[in-house]
Amino acid sequence: MKKFFYYINNEVLVKAANLNTANLSIKIIAGILISKFIAMFIGPEGMALIGNLRNFLSTMKSIAIAGLYEGVVKLIGRCKENIVELTNTLSTVFYLGFFSSVLLAFLCYYNAEYINSLIFLNNNYTYVIETMAVVLPFYALNMFVFSIMNGFSKYRILLIINITGQILGLLITLLLIKQENIDGALIAIVITPALSLLITIVGIAFRKNLMSLINITDIKISVLRYLSPYMIMALVSSIALPIVYILIRNYLISQIGIKEAGYWTAVTRVSDYYLMFINSLMALYILPRFSEINSRKEFRKEVFSFYKTVLPLLAVVLCVVYLSRSLLVNVLFTEEFRPIEDLFRYQILGDFIRVMSMVIAYQFLAKKMFAHFIIVEVFLFVIMYVSSIYLIDVFGLQGAVMGHCLSYFMHFGIILLIFGSSLFGVIDDESIDEF
Repeated sequence: MKKFFYYINNEVLVKAANLNTANLSIKIIAGILISKFIAMFIGPEGMALIGNLRNFLSTMKSIAIAGLYEGVVKLIGRCKENIVELTNTLSTVFYLGFFSSVLLAFLCYYNAEYINSLIFLNNNYTYVIETMAVVLPFYALNMFVFSIMNGFSKYRILLIINITGQILGLLITLLLIKQENIDGALIAIVITPALSLLITIVGIAFRKNLMSLINITDIKISVLRYLSPYMIMALVSSIALPIVYILIRNYLISQIGIKEAGYWTAVTRVSDYYLMFINSLMALYILPRFSEINSRKEFRKEVFSFYKTVLPLLAVVLCVVYLSRSLLVNVLFTEEFRPIEDLFRYQILGDFIRVMSMVIAYQFLAKKMFAHFIIVEVFLFVIMYVSSIYLIDVFGLQGAVMGHCLSYFMHFGIILLIFGSSLFGVIDDESIDEF
């Protein structure tokens, strides 16, 4: 436990101060302000449609960069001193991202009407999909340079540009929502990622010499082979969950109403705000720590140390959120969103179980248990969709958050089955990597 607090104080907080705390704080503040404007100028009906577009855009952005980001950061960090490996990596990643994003942009643009019918149902916002298609290659280019700068540990530059992009995006979003209502909100969602092109411009300015290393003849299958597990894992997790959310939201719209779907979207946005810090903490501490440990005893110690130190604090925060839910509705939304107060209980309970499960599940990433990760993630998404649909039929809108809670409870159960011997079994030796 002392080691945990020492690491938090001397490593995690230093990193967070350099990049994460400021960035996450601005994201949360921006999200709160945008939610308030949506509630004031558009209402729950618009919240539902905006939720579908956000989820769809999230999926498209992941496909546009082929799920490469995390793997590229790791690979560049490893080979940045080797000019040959660096050339092969940059060339392979650049052209893969370029071709995948351009192809996806064409598919979205020329199928905009069909996509519109899937995410906007009977509303015609085809032009929004077409705008998104035009923006996608710029987003992919931005993420390419972003990953290079991250791999070279240019955290200070990233922090400044991230904050600038967040503030600029916030101002444009609020202005468009106020002037154009739902149309302004939808356009803002698809164009604000392009504002991060500032990162690309500054990145190129700081790394002009790297551009000369990009050559189509230096594409290597070995780089793709190394990155493929990261790509598959990133694509599965970043594509499946948003699609499940869209399917659940569309089911709510068809069976109960678009206003109720907006209520569900609103409560999930509140959930996203407090989970940002938890996810950041786990990425900064749990993942690198699990990568270091080589025995079941250490693994068990770290998991239960996290449970003893962080979970009680999280429980207190979630209790405060639940008890102050009426105030939160007033601050974040409007009186029209008052019915979401009834949705907090199962949403918060599901989030708590989700964190308990995620802590252990990071072992999949740390020990490169890619097959286990994909199987468990697919199981989670299938259960989430099936249970939500069933419970919505039985309990109405309440069933959506009940499905969220039930799916993460079952996910936690599967995780315990996989790592049960490591967490609760008798340990006779310090067997390496026997998880």
